[in-house]
Amino acid sequence: MSEEFGNDIVTITDDEGNEYVLEHLHTLEHKGCFYMAFLPTDIDEDDEDYGLIILKVVEENGEEILGSVDDPDELEEVYELFAAVLFDEDEE
Repeated sequence: MSEEFGNDIVTITDDEGNEYVLEHLHTLEHKGCFYMAFLPTDIDEDDEDYGLIILKVVEENGEEILGSVDDPDELEEVYELFAAVLFDEDEE
């Protein structure tokens, strides 16, 4: 059984063949779609590219894959949901 935070590491490959190692933080369902939040493990926290990565579970050729969220409004909406779950729990 997995913990809610901090123990799932995945490697994804983008369309150009670049590999990224990500830590899975949380999965949520919104409007019938599943979204997953990750943090990069292969760059420093001080790097300007460091931050929450949100990917959408999409079906392609009968397989579930992770894809980017291209609609900025959809991304903002889902980010707010993840922020409420992930960051509010850290508040004292």
